[in-house]
Amino acid sequence: MYEPILTRNIGVADSEKIATYLARGGYEATRVALTQHTPAELIDMVKRAGLRGRGGAGFPAGTKWGFMPVDPALPKIVAVNTDEGEPGTFKDRALVERDPHQVIEGVIIAAYAVGANRAYVYIRGEFFLGVKRWIKAIADAYERGFLGRDILGSGFDLDLSVHRGAGAYICGEETAMLESLEGKPGNPRLKPPYPAQRGLFGLPTLVHNVETLACIPHIVLRGPAWFAGIGTRQSTGPKIFCVSGHVNRPGNYELPLGTPLREIIEGHAGGMSGGRKLKAVIPGGASTPVLTADQIDTPMAFETLAAAGSALGTGAIIVMDETTCMVEAARRLTRFFAHESCGRCVPCRVGSQRLYETLDRIECGKGRPGDIDLALQIAQAVDGTTFCPMGGALANPARSTIERFRGEYEYHIAHRQCAMQTGRATAIVHRLSSGRSVRGQNFNRRRRP
Repeated sequence: MYEPILTRNIGVADSEKIATYLARGGYEATRVALTQHTPAELIDMVKRAGLRGRGGAGFPAGTKWGFMPVDPALPKIVAVNTDEGEPGTFKDRALVERDPHQVIEGVIIAAYAVGANRAYVYIRGEFFLGVKRWIKAIADAYERGFLGRDILGSGFDLDLSVHRGAGAYICGEETAMLESLEGKPGNPRLKPPYPAQRGLFGLPTLVHNVETLACIPHIVLRGPAWFAGIGTRQSTGPKIFCVSGHVNRPGNYELPLGTPLREIIEGHAGGMSGGRKLKAVIPGGASTPVLTADQIDTPMAFETLAAAGSALGTGAIIVMDETTCMVEAARRLTRFFAHESCGRCVPCRVGSQRLYETLDRIECGKGRPGDIDLALQIAQAVDGTTFCPMGGALANPARSTIERFRGEYEYHIAHRQCAMQTGRATAIVHRLSSGRSVRGQNFNRRRRP
C-alpha cells in the first residue's frame, strides 16, 4: 500500500505550525543540503530523480535549475507560483494551508542550488487562509534561523516574502506572474528571453509550482534513486490528484504517477455518485482534453495521457456522469477562458469570444448546421497562435468534446434541445459512446420553445 509523502502531515493536529513540522523531521533536508552538498550536486540530484514540474507544463525541474546562470556575482531570484486558478485544481492550496513549511524547505534548497538570495511567494488573492499561513510560516522560519542571514551557519542567505495577487487566471503563467509581482498588469511576456535568463526585475529567476517544491526535501533526504523508483520511467515520483465532479468522495489523493485513472475514480474516490455510469473525464484540469469512459484504464502519467490524446496538466480529475451535457460542459469552460483572457493578442481576445458565442448558440437551441465545424475552425485558429499557452487551453474543451461526442452536438442542432434533458438520454449516450452519429435520428422529444 502506498505511503503518503507530500501529504503525510495533512491531517495531523496543528500541521501548519513549525513546532509540528520540526517534530516530524522538518528542515532536516535543509540542514543536509546546506551542509553536506554543493549546489551542483543538488542540481544533479534533482535531474537524476526525474522530477517534472507539477504546475501543468511538466518541464524537468533539474533542467530548469541548470538553465540558471552560475555567476555568483549575479543576483538571482526564486519565485513560488501559488496562483492556483485552474478549474478543478486545489492541491497547492491544501499544501500551503496545511503544510507550508514543507514548501518553504523546498524553496530554501532550490534557492541554494541556483545561487538565489531572494525569493518571493505569489499567491492567489482569494486564498485568504493561505496568505495568513504563508506569512506566519515565513515569520517562524526566520525566527528559527531557517531564513535570513547565514542559515544554519552555512554562510547562505535567503530572504522570502509574500505577494498577494488579484485573482487573474492568466497569472498562473510564469511570465504574467512575474509582471504582476513587479506591480504591473498580469500580462504574459514574449519568450525568449525565458525567466532563467531575464525574469523578475530583469534578473535570472527560477519559477516553480508549490507541489514541485514540496518534492525537493524528500529527494534530498531519501535520494534520487528512491524518487525515480516511484511512478513510471518518464513520470517519476508521487503526485497529488484532485478529484471532483460526480464521485462519492471528491478530494486530494496522493498516489504514484502512473496510477490508472480507473483506480483513482473507483477505488480512492469511491466510484460514481448516485450509481450512475461514467461518461467522460477531464484528467488534468480544465485546459486538458476530455477522455471517454472507455479510456479510464489509462495510467495517470505524462506519456500515457499524451498517447491517449490528453495531458496530465495539474492532475485535476473532473468526473462527469451520464447525465452531463458535453456541449454545456464545453460552453462553461470556454466562457471561463474567455473571461480570463488578458486580451493582449487577437487570437485569444477575439477567438475566445467567438468560440463561446458559437457554443452558446448550439446549447441554447439556436445552432446552425455549420456551427460544429465553425467551432473546430476557431479552436484550430487560436491553438498555437496566441501570445501565451492560453490558446491551447481555451481550444481544448470545444475541440475534444466535439471529437469525442460530436453526435451530441449534432443532436442539439437537429432537435434544438439537449439529449440529456430527454427520457431517451441513455440511448443517446450509447450512440455517442459507440461513435455513431445521431444526426437525423427521431427521438420524438419536445423542442425548446
